[in-house]
Amino acid sequence: MNLAIIVAMARNRTIGAGNMLPWHCPEDLQHFKKLTMGHHIIMGRKTFYSIGKALPGRTTVVVSRDRTLKLEGCTVVQSIPEAIAACARDPQIFIVGGAEIYSQTLDLADTLYITEIQKDVMGDAAFPEFDKSEWKEVSREVRRQEAPELLDYHFVTYQHT
Repeated sequence: MNLAIIVAMARNRTIGAGNMLPWHCPEDLQHFKKLTMGHHIIMGRKTFYSIGKALPGRTTVVVSRDRTLKLEGCTVVQSIPEAIAACARDPQIFIVGGAEIYSQTLDLADTLYITEIQKDVMGDAAFPEFDKSEWKEVSREVRRQEAPELLDYHFVTYQHT
Protein backbone atom coordinates (compact mmCIF):
# COMPACT_ATOMS: atom_id res chain seq x y z
CA MET A 1 0.00 0.00 0.00
CA ASN A 2 1.21 3.51 -0.83
CA LEU A 3 0.27 6.26 1.61
CA ALA A 4 0.28 9.64 -0.10
CA ILE A 5 -0.31 13.13 1.21
CA ILE A 6 -1.97 15.54 -1.17
CA VAL A 7 -1.96 19.24 -0.31
CA ALA A 8 -1.91 22.71 -1.81
CA MET A 9 0.26 25.07 0.18
CA ALA A 10 1.67 28.55 -0.09
CA ARG A 11 5.41 29.31 0.08
CA ASN A 12 4.98 30.05 3.81
CA ARG A 13 3.22 26.63 4.25
CA THR A 14 -0.29 28.12 4.63
CA ILE A 15 -2.97 25.61 3.66
CA GLY A 16 -6.11 27.25 4.98
CA ALA A 17 -7.84 30.36 6.27
CA GLY A 18 -11.12 30.20 8.13
CA ASN A 19 -11.48 26.50 7.24
CA MET A 20 -11.31 27.31 3.53
CA LEU A 21 -8.64 27.36 0.83
CA PRO A 22 -7.19 30.89 0.70
CA TRP A 23 -7.01 30.86 -3.12
CA HIS A 24 -9.19 29.69 -5.98
CA CYS A 25 -7.38 27.39 -8.40
CA PRO A 26 -9.73 25.26 -10.52
CA GLU A 27 -6.88 23.28 -12.11
CA ASP A 28 -5.64 22.25 -8.66
CA LEU A 29 -9.11 20.94 -7.80
CA GLN A 30 -9.12 18.95 -11.07
CA HIS A 31 -5.62 17.63 -10.25
CA PHE A 32 -6.85 16.54 -6.80
CA LYS A 33 -9.86 14.80 -8.33
CA LYS A 34 -7.78 13.02 -11.00
CA LEU A 35 -5.30 11.66 -8.44
CA THR A 36 -7.79 10.63 -5.75
CA MET A 37 -10.66 9.28 -7.87
CA GLY A 38 -11.40 5.63 -7.11
CA HIS A 39 -9.30 5.62 -3.93
CA HIS A 40 -9.72 6.03 -0.19
CA ILE A 41 -9.20 9.52 1.20
CA ILE A 42 -8.51 10.20 4.86
CA MET A 43 -9.36 13.56 6.40
CA GLY A 44 -10.08 15.19 9.72
CA ARG A 45 -13.54 16.28 10.83
CA LYS A 46 -12.90 19.99 10.19
CA THR A 47 -11.74 19.27 6.65
CA PHE A 48 -14.86 17.18 6.07
CA TYR A 49 -17.06 20.04 7.29
CA SER A 50 -15.23 22.51 5.02
CA ILE A 51 -16.01 20.25 2.03
CA GLY A 52 -19.51 19.56 3.30
CA LYS A 53 -20.03 16.06 1.92
CA ALA A 54 -18.38 12.79 1.00
CA LEU A 55 -16.62 13.23 -2.33
CA PRO A 56 -18.12 11.16 -5.16
CA GLY A 57 -16.06 8.30 -6.57
CA ARG A 58 -13.89 7.99 -3.48
CA THR A 59 -14.24 6.26 -0.11
CA THR A 60 -14.14 8.95 2.57
CA VAL A 61 -12.65 8.10 5.96
CA VAL A 62 -13.01 10.82 8.61
CA VAL A 63 -10.88 10.88 11.75
CA SER A 64 -12.62 12.34 14.81
CA ARG A 65 -12.32 11.91 18.55
CA ASP A 66 -16.13 12.09 18.75
CA ARG A 67 -17.20 8.45 19.09
CA THR A 68 -20.85 9.38 18.37
CA LEU A 69 -20.14 11.19 15.09
CA LYS A 70 -22.02 9.82 12.09
CA LEU A 71 -21.46 11.31 8.63
CA GLU A 72 -23.50 10.23 5.63
CA GLY A 73 -21.45 8.30 3.10
CA CYS A 74 -18.34 8.20 5.31
CA THR A 75 -16.50 5.81 7.56
CA VAL A 76 -15.76 7.57 10.85
CA VAL A 77 -12.81 6.39 12.96
CA GLN A 78 -11.04 7.70 16.04
CA SER A 79 -7.37 7.43 15.02
CA ILE A 80 -4.93 7.40 12.13
CA PRO A 81 -4.13 3.68 12.59
CA GLU A 82 -7.88 2.92 12.44
CA ALA A 83 -8.19 5.08 9.32
CA ILE A 84 -5.34 3.27 7.56
CA ALA A 85 -6.80 -0.10 8.57
CA ALA A 86 -10.15 0.96 7.08
CA CYS A 87 -8.35 1.49 3.76
CA ALA A 88 -6.40 -1.80 3.82
CA ARG A 89 -7.65 -3.11 0.47
CA ASP A 90 -6.70 0.04 -1.44
CA PRO A 91 -3.14 0.05 -2.82
CA GLN A 92 -3.20 3.88 -2.94
CA ILE A 93 -4.47 5.88 0.05
CA PHE A 94 -4.56 9.68 0.16
CA ILE A 95 -4.30 11.90 3.23
CA VAL A 96 -6.19 15.08 2.30
CA GLY A 97 -6.01 17.21 5.44
CA GLY A 98 -6.15 19.18 7.54
CA ALA A 99 -3.09 20.43 9.36
CA GLU A 100 -3.38 18.11 12.38
CA ILE A 101 -3.93 15.04 10.19
CA TYR A 102 -0.95 16.00 8.02
CA SER A 103 1.21 16.35 11.15
CA GLN A 104 0.18 12.90 12.34
CA THR A 105 0.85 11.20 8.99
CA LEU A 106 3.86 12.97 7.48
CA ASP A 107 6.28 10.39 8.93
CA LEU A 108 4.12 7.55 7.53
CA ALA A 109 3.81 8.87 3.98
CA ASP A 110 5.55 7.37 0.96
CA THR A 111 4.59 10.11 -1.49
CA LEU A 112 3.82 13.83 -1.30
CA TYR A 113 1.70 15.47 -3.99
CA ILE A 114 2.15 19.16 -3.29
CA THR A 115 0.67 22.02 -5.22
CA GLU A 116 3.19 24.72 -4.38
CA ILE A 117 1.47 28.11 -4.52
CA GLN A 118 4.24 30.53 -5.47
CA LYS A 119 3.45 33.26 -2.95
CA ASP A 120 3.07 33.77 0.78
CA VAL A 121 -0.54 33.73 1.93
CA MET A 122 -2.07 34.70 5.27
CA GLY A 123 -3.96 31.90 6.97
CA ASP A 124 -4.62 30.02 10.18
CA ALA A 125 -3.64 26.48 9.12
CA ALA A 126 -0.21 25.38 7.92
CA PHE A 127 1.41 22.27 6.55
CA PRO A 128 4.02 20.91 8.97
CA GLU A 129 7.68 21.61 8.32
CA PHE A 130 9.51 18.66 6.83
CA ASP A 131 13.09 17.84 5.90
CA LYS A 132 13.25 17.98 2.11
CA SER A 133 16.52 16.02 2.22
CA GLU A 134 14.40 12.97 3.14
CA TRP A 135 12.37 13.35 -0.06
CA LYS A 136 13.29 13.08 -3.72
CA GLU A 137 11.50 15.34 -6.17
CA VAL A 138 10.34 13.07 -9.02
CA SER A 139 8.22 15.51 -11.03
CA ARG A 140 7.39 19.20 -11.28
CA GLU A 141 4.86 20.88 -13.57
CA VAL A 142 4.96 24.69 -13.66
CA ARG A 143 1.55 26.31 -14.07
CA ARG A 144 -0.02 29.76 -14.20
CA GLN A 145 -3.59 30.95 -14.21
CA GLU A 146 -4.91 34.40 -15.05
CA ALA A 147 -8.42 33.88 -13.70
CA PRO A 148 -10.27 33.65 -11.37
CA GLU A 149 -7.14 35.16 -9.80
CA LEU A 150 -3.57 35.55 -11.03
CA LEU A 151 -1.68 32.62 -9.55
CA ASP A 152 1.60 30.85 -10.23
CA TYR A 153 1.80 27.30 -8.89
CA HIS A 154 3.67 24.04 -9.38
CA PHE A 155 2.40 20.46 -9.19
CA VAL A 156 5.27 18.66 -7.45
CA THR A 157 5.62 14.98 -6.54
CA TYR A 158 8.09 13.81 -3.91
CA GLN A 159 8.99 10.23 -2.98
CA HIS A 160 10.34 9.35 0.46
CA THR A 161 13.98 8.31 0.25
